[in-house]
Parts: sequence; C-alpha cells; structure tokens
Amino acid sequence: MQTTQTRAPDAQAAAAPQPDLKAIKTRQQATWASGDFGVVGTTLQIVGESLCEAVDLHAGESVLDVAAGNGNASLAAARRFAEVMSTDYVPELLEQGRARAAGDRLPMQFKVADAEDLPFEADRFDVVLSTFGVMFAPNQEQAAAEMLRVVKSGGRIGMANWTPEGFLGELFRTIAAFVPPPAGLNSPMQWGTEPRLVQLFGTRAADIRCERRYFMFRYRSAEHFIEIFRNFYGPTHKVFAALDAENQEALHKRLTELLARFNRAGNKALVVPAEYLEVVITKR
Repeated sequence: MQTTQTRAPDAQAAAAPQPDLKAIKTRQQATWASGDFGVVGTTLQIVGESLCEAVDLHAGESVLDVAAGNGNASLAAARRFAEVMSTDYVPELLEQGRARAAGDRLPMQFKVADAEDLPFEADRFDVVLSTFGVMFAPNQEQAAAEMLRVVKSGGRIGMANWTPEGFLGELFRTIAAFVPPPAGLNSPMQWGTEPRLVQLFGTRAADIRCERRYFMFRYRSAEHFIEIFRNFYGPTHKVFAALDAENQEALHKRLTELLARFNRAGNKALVVPAEYLEVVITKR
C-alpha cells in the first residue's frame, strides 16, 4: 500500500502576524479627530431619527449612544424625551454634540469613552445606539460584547452600518487602493452584513432585525462633494494628506468617476444613494 507523507506547515507561515490593535486605534482616533467630521456628520441627522423609530424608543428610557460623533442619534433620542448618554473617543466631537444639544435645549450627558471599553456597569441601559460609529472599532468582537454587556436583558441595540455593496463600501475600496488599511483587520463594512451580525451578536440575541435603507448624499456637484470630504471627513482627509500631488490627482479622478456612476441627478446636482443596514437587536 502506498503511503503519503504529510508535512507539517511551516510554523512561520502558519502564525499570521497579529495586528497591533492599540496602535491602530490610536491612528484611527487621530483620523477621526482630523478635518472636522461634524461638517459631514450633521448631514446624516435623518439616519438617527429613523433609527430611534426603528428601536421604538420610549420617553424616559435610558439610552447610550456609542461612537456618537457629533450626536445625531443622541439628539434624536433626546427629542423623544429619553435619558441620553452620548459617548465618543474624540472629545472635540462630543463638544460639537454638546453645542448642538444646547442650541436645541435638549438635556443629555456626555462622556469620553472607547467603544471597546465602555465605562458603565452591566445591564445599565434600555437602549444602545450607534450610527456609522461602532462599525469602525478595530476589535469588532470586543465592541459587540461591550454593547451587549451594558444593555439590559430585553433591551435593544440599534445600529446604522454602511454596507459593503453600497456607495460607502465603494468609497473605502477606492481610497484603500491608494493607502491600504492595516493588515489583519476585518473590514468595518462587514457590520453592514447580516451574517457578520449573527456572528457578533447571535448567541445573546433574542431577535435580530435588519432593513436595507438609503441615505442620500446631496451636494452641488461631484467637485463639491470631494472638496467637503477632502477637507473634513477624517478617512479621506488623511488619505489625501498622505499622497503626493500626482496620486492626489489620480484619487480625485477616481472619486469623480465613482460619484458619476452613483449620481442620479444628472448634470443638475449630485444625489448619491448610499445603502446602509438599519439593525435592531433585542438582547435575551
């Protein structure tokens, strides 16, 4: 009888290098603190309003907004008379949220906090929200575990996450062709897929409901969009800053082509549908 020898895999090849999550998070924090995300963030307000309706938010419920940015979901929840704690790891964005809340005379609390290490006791909140925020945490499993830890049994987790097939997925793939993301990380766009959400939350979820929705980016033109995102949106701001003049021009061209492909307004303006997944998870 002929036998075959099976060679053990090379140890060095088998042991894939693990990403330095602490260093990656430090760079991410600097990215989101660069530019001025609030300029883009305020345009997304309608997503926070929709999410509060999706989780059927009740007046008087305790709400935690994770990776809140400048507070879209926080403000939406406060408008529904919830008791709101707005958190982010970029203090400047929380200050913008505080100013917006003061302008609308909405009472809420603010706290600098990391989505992967929330400084709250277990089972504290009735509802945990995140709009295009927690999905960017480098340690996805830890971020999901923290959201589950701080929400009460029977409570709801509501999220809005960009999908990989939608415009933001294409945008991030475009900029990654010029400045690749850190090796070894799961794409944040996976939070916009049902299978990944089941992996992250399924064992402790009584129910997971997902609905595909569209946010409309509305700008004067493709040039206007690129100007705003280049100056104010952290990921694109940082990528342009990292490139030489030739590659900046090449990226500008690629973004113009991408916007033309998605634009549904013709030559009159820019209207780009951006698909996202609206998620409501009920904890066991």
